[in-house]
Formats: sequence, structure tokens, C-alpha cells
Amino acid sequence: MLISLTDALAHAEKDNVGLAAVNTPFFEALAATIKVGEQTGQPIILQHAQVHEPYSPIEEIGPAIVELAKRSSAPFVVHIDHGEDIDYIAKGLEIGFNSCMIDGSLREYEENVRITREVVAMAHERGIAVEGELGVMTGNENGDPSQGVADATLYTQPEQARDFVERTGVDCLAASFGTVHGLYRQKPHLNLPLISELREAAGVPLVMHGGSGLSEDEYQASIARGVRKINYYTYAARAAYEAATPLVNDDKIFLFTNLAKAARDAVETDVRHFVDTISARVDAF
Repeated sequence: MLISLTDALAHAEKDNVGLAAVNTPFFEALAATIKVGEQTGQPIILQHAQVHEPYSPIEEIGPAIVELAKRSSAPFVVHIDHGEDIDYIAKGLEIGFNSCMIDGSLREYEENVRITREVVAMAHERGIAVEGELGVMTGNENGDPSQGVADATLYTQPEQARDFVERTGVDCLAASFGTVHGLYRQKPHLNLPLISELREAAGVPLVMHGGSGLSEDEYQASIARGVRKINYYTYAARAAYEAATPLVNDDKIFLFTNLAKAARDAVETDVRHFVDTISARVDAF
């Protein structure tokens, strides 16, 4: 069943837990994540990012994401992730997505405010919550392996976060405090005090991008300080790849469906561990 991002965030706030926000640009990941939601009963956010368009257009995978979420007995939000322009977000909302993110973080600050306000006005008119982004996280949603540690000069500043939320009206804020998109080639260094400062200044739930690959302690410390939505993709997609690859050279296997089943099972195991980790209640810091 579909629930709103507002309701999912309220659940996370009440129980002091994190929400798994899983990108599912290929069907095996989608089916596996739906199954994890039904196993756990935890609200899960199914996401599709604009960067996935070259190999998984939203017009093709989007209706499947929406329909499978509606059919399920478990609670799901269907979310447009890293929308880069208002036209793409409008397209996703027409397909049936009930939550969206506008990513203006690479724009000049005033332009980020302007485009985010425009998306908020459009979405709120439809009763849809909006995630904005302030600060820059390196890497990308495609799991580019050339990753390093986050650049502290690009971290989100608390006073600017306060101004951004007040002027745009976003319902949650993706912020930069030490994570990167994609695979970690070096150990990340989260600025935990900054998370607390950002949550207090912004006054809305915080979103962690680049959530793959952290330790359980890092997840829980971030949640304790105010992170509520945690984006996850690269490590689940890598699990699918690693499960399917050995079968390519198995002369007893000659159907793609065998690879697809191995990928689905691997994503299910990986995402289930992630959901179990961040949905365990933590004490507020």
C-alpha cells in the first residue's frame, strides 16, 4: 500500500528510527525490496533517480514501482530521487509517484532556493512532500568506483540550512556531513556533531545520501542525531552483480532467468540487513 512521505517520516520520528530509501532501477531489486517490506512491516521508500534514465527510463520502470507498491500489504512511499528539473519531477508525479526530491545542490544558492520553491509549490498543491538538498556530496548514484572521502569544504552549513528550509518550505533536507555517493574506497568520516547542529537549525528531518557501506554504529549514531531517511543503492546493486557473475561461466546454466533469480535473492539479503539495522530504535543523542 502507498503511504505518504509525511506519514513515513512521522513514524521514524516517533520511534527514533531510520527509513530505508532504496533505489530500484532494475526489476530484481524492486521485487526483492517489496519482499523485504512485507517481511519486516517497516515503511520503505522505493526510489528512482533521474541519473538512472539511460538504462531504466521512468516511463518503463516507474509504473511497475507504483503498481507493486499499491498491491503490497506493506507500507511504501514511491519517491522521485535526485530530480534535476521540474519537468522530470512532474513526469514522475503523473506516473503516480507520491514523493519527490529536487536536487539543486550544484546550482548557485539562490538558484537552488528558486527551483526548490517552485517544486514545493507544485508538489504541495497535490499534497506531496518534497525533499531538497543543500551542500554537495561527491560521487554519483551510478556507483562510480572512483570515490574518495567527502570534501569537508562542501559540507552543509547550519545557518544556511535554516534559511533554505524557511524560504523553500521543504519537508526534509538532504545534507552533506561526510558521506559520498557510490562505493567507498576510503573509510568515511562522518561529522556527527554537524548532524546535530543541522537538525536543530533546519527543524525538519535530515536525509543521508550515500548511505551504502556504513557500519551499524555509524547508521545508529546518525539516526540518534536526527537523520530519518537513508538512501541506499550501490551496495545492493553490487550484491546482485556479485551473485550473478559466477553463473555466467557455469556451463550448466544458459538462461538469464537463473542470473536474475540469483540477483534478486542477493538484493533481498542485502536490503533486509540494511532495513533491520536502521529500523532498530536508538536513543536520541
